[in-house]
Amino acid sequence: MEAYRSQIILGSVALYMLMCIGVGLWAMRRTKDAHDFFMAGRSLGIFVTSVAVFSSTMSGFGFVGGPGLVYQMGMSSIWMVVCTAIGFALSFHLIATRIRLFAELRDSISLPDAVGSRYRSRSVSFWAAVAILLGVIGYLAAQIRAMATVLKNLLDDILGGYVSETGVPLEVCVAVSCAVLVFYCVTGGIIAGVYTDVVQGVMMVVAAILVCWAAMSAVDGGFRGMSETLVQDDPATISPWGTMGILGSLSWYFVFALGGAGQPHVVTKMMMTKKVSDIRLMLPLSIIGYSFTALLWISIGLAMRALVLQGHHPDLVHADSAAPQFLQSYTNPLLAGLVFAGLLAAIMSTADSFLNIGAAAVVHDIPRAVRGESLGNELFWARTATVLIAVFASLFSLYAGERMVALLGAFGWGTFAAALVPTVAIGFNWKRATPLAANVAIITSLVVNFGVKFFQVQLPWGFDVGALSLLLSLVLFVSISLLSRTPKLDDDIEAVMEL
Repeated sequence: MEAYRSQIILGSVALYMLMCIGVGLWAMRRTKDAHDFFMAGRSLGIFVTSVAVFSSTMSGFGFVGGPGLVYQMGMSSIWMVVCTAIGFALSFHLIATRIRLFAELRDSISLPDAVGSRYRSRSVSFWAAVAILLGVIGYLAAQIRAMATVLKNLLDDILGGYVSETGVPLEVCVAVSCAVLVFYCVTGGIIAGVYTDVVQGVMMVVAAILVCWAAMSAVDGGFRGMSETLVQDDPATISPWGTMGILGSLSWYFVFALGGAGQPHVVTKMMMTKKVSDIRLMLPLSIIGYSFTALLWISIGLAMRALVLQGHHPDLVHADSAAPQFLQSYTNPLLAGLVFAGLLAAIMSTADSFLNIGAAAVVHDIPRAVRGESLGNELFWARTATVLIAVFASLFSLYAGERMVALLGAFGWGTFAAALVPTVAIGFNWKRATPLAANVAIITSLVVNFGVKFFQVQLPWGFDVGALSLLLSLVLFVSISLLSRTPKLDDDIEAVMEL
């Protein structure tokens, strides 16, 4: 079996790609209109929605980017993970019931739809859609980059010597990844994504436990040996704050704990449940599933760093290769094939979610906010917008510089959090929140996020730009609302907010 390791792993990935094509074709038969394409007909059950929520949160960001961050920075990125239970609890407590009721009352098919209903404002809906579209580019670029990184590592192992000294070009892997992704998303819409989430979620919970054991077994001395090796190299690596330091780590903790309530790919799935009462059972299932899959994030990164320092593995050229190279070299080929297929499932389903909400912003939300109605033949234009957004995000993933997958993902997460946490998480629970406050908070967050990145401003002490923009948007949102006259709410919206 070991002699055919690469072929077994690549075969597993190929089978998964074929499954994606099959899921896309099956979902296409169930996608009759824009309501199905964007909202899955609001017909999802408890288990399907719960798995979809935690799967889309982990994604390629966690499975590829997470181990890369641990490999490079030590324990710093753990503060993105330990806040998961708080983030999920806040999201479900503050948003889930109300967003589901808003969706049913106003037949909303997107988050900006629900935001527009809450604030009785087309301008708030417009700026929410703009924020979602801009955040989608960064986060989707992370998913495509993660998928291409996995594919490149697999192909280099088999074809690298026949192609060039540097192996298969990353551009080729991005093009293949984008092509499969576009077919899958265009045909199946969100239905394809959520059902792939179920397969991926179950696979990864099982695989995470096995891979954690493999990581412990691969390093001399197990987890104790990892700790001793890392301490000898750099004590800060294995300290509670890692190499980022206390302020940088806590800024990640802040933006990922509170920011979970502003992630549109998660919040939108809360609008898809069959019954409002299903929400109370979704929270524990989502937390348990994410907690198990997070074992991959931590164990692979620590193991690969220790293996390199112990001389058992060559130094990694790119930190994002930590997970692919560990799976290729230190796990059973069948387990590696299972995890690689699960990795691609996580990436594909999350990318589908982002393409879906991005397409909704382009063909539904922005046109309705500007001219009072969405584009005609929404389903056709939704599929067209999906293709264009995927191509643009692919180019962004290639030409955003040598940024790691996790840092691209963190930028997208921070963009969503700063723009939408005040508007949605607070605004859906506070009647004093005004349209002006929401607009100012969203616009300010976008200016700060993209301004800092565009001008390459280095914040002191490793402080995350997403945390900074979230703090500013929260202060402005609350201050402007308190200084403004209490807004008039529609009777049905006010009734929901009083629940």
